[in-house]
Amino acid sequence: MKRTFYTEAAYAVGVALLALGTALMERADFGMSMVVAPAYLIYLKVSSYISWFSFGMAEYCFQAFLIVVLALVLHGFRRRYLFSFITAFIYGNVLDVMMKAVYMLPGNGILTRTMCYCIGLAVCAAGVSLLFNTYISPEAYELFVKELSSEYGWSISRTKTVYDCCSCMTAVVMSFLFIGFGKFEGVKLGTVLCALINGSLIGKFSKLFGKHFEFADAFSFRKSFE
Repeated sequence: MKRTFYTEAAYAVGVALLALGTALMERADFGMSMVVAPAYLIYLKVSSYISWFSFGMAEYCFQAFLIVVLALVLHGFRRRYLFSFITAFIYGNVLDVMMKAVYMLPGNGILTRTMCYCIGLAVCAAGVSLLFNTYISPEAYELFVKELSSEYGWSISRTKTVYDCCSCMTAVVMSFLFIGFGKFEGVKLGTVLCALINGSLIGKFSKLFGKHFEFADAFSFRKSFE
């Protein structure tokens, strides 16, 4: 018998897991998730001039840009796009908190970094999967995939993989363009690995959650996010 997992709780847990997973991968320094790599590069560049500009700020600024692109591609702005930016803003602030917490972990050896990367990768995938099971608008990365797959009838996992690879290539180009990033800051072997398996991981977590949980709304707010 499946247990009930309220979609509102899935939203909160999903955002927290995404922030934690991203912070762990940044701590590992094997390369960021290809999804956040562009925002991370913006953070590295801007923070070198503006000390108070954080990774979280770079995230919701870049996601605002993605939402504008999505509206242009689908020829219209929906109310849920605004809620997506609110999610991005919440996520960005939680990410800044998680970054501080993760850097309190002891050790900086290869084993510690490898564990941070592997756990971070899995945690991010679990977080994205949970956000796909809630009516509350996810952050722009997931919204972009969700809206395109829904509009054109594409598989979410395949659409996610294609989006991830495109994001990875964008980050590589940004590394070339940004002076001083010749060694591919934020885009490393771990980024490529993540781009190849992240979509599959999300699919596996979706099946796992679907096997054990029945997602249901605790409140009647679904229409407000359409």
